Amino acid sequence: MKNKSKRGTISRREFLEGTGTALIVTTAVPALHGQAPVDARTPADQSARVPRTVIRFTLNGTTRRVEVEDRWTLAELLRDHLGLTGTKLGCERGECGACTVLLDGKPVYSCSNLAVWADGRSIETVEGLARNGQLSRLQRAFVEHDAPQCGFCTSGQLMAATALLRANPHPTPDEARAAMTGNLCRCANYNRYVEAVVAAGEAAPRSTTGRSGK
Repeated sequence: MKNKSKRGTISRREFLEGTGTALIVTTAVPALHGQAPVDARTPADQSARVPRTVIRFTLNGTTRRVEVEDRWTLAELLRDHLGLTGTKLGCERGECGACTVLLDGKPVYSCSNLAVWADGRSIETVEGLARNGQLSRLQRAFVEHDAPQCGFCTSGQLMAATALLRANPHPTPDEARAAMTGNLCRCANYNRYVEAVVAAGEAAPRSTTGRSGK
């Protein structure tokens, strides 16, 4: 004769069997009255409902007028809609610096800035550094000092260094390190990046009116 469970208790076997039955019944029962219906709209329909704004800005010296979705990041606008893929996406949470661009001359993480915030402003990306097919002094220094390794973070490093050299044309190694702390290099080639930035500064003409040229 089988032993019966004590009153008020349930065996593991009974629990698992009951749970399985409940799951089967749940999947077979129609949706309850008042339950939110599944959104059957297509992605195109959903996109049409997203607020959009026309923004005007200067991109690498050229005036642009673009209609953007208010939810787009600046990185998304540049990469996915303007084809400027030199701006890289790494962490996508404002930590690695791979997506660094210049906004009104200041380095910013484009993954953490909305595109609509660029309205009326100036944007510079790595594609704008070379002029007439010629690399900038900083880009040449990066090549000469073997700064890029895998190259993924290089565009962000270049933009951060460009902002530094404009504010401080002749930085010391410590000043270069401090200015570029927001840019991570997974290859750990930091010393070469710093050497390249310092070398680019040393190659720049020196002003007779002071260090900053003011």
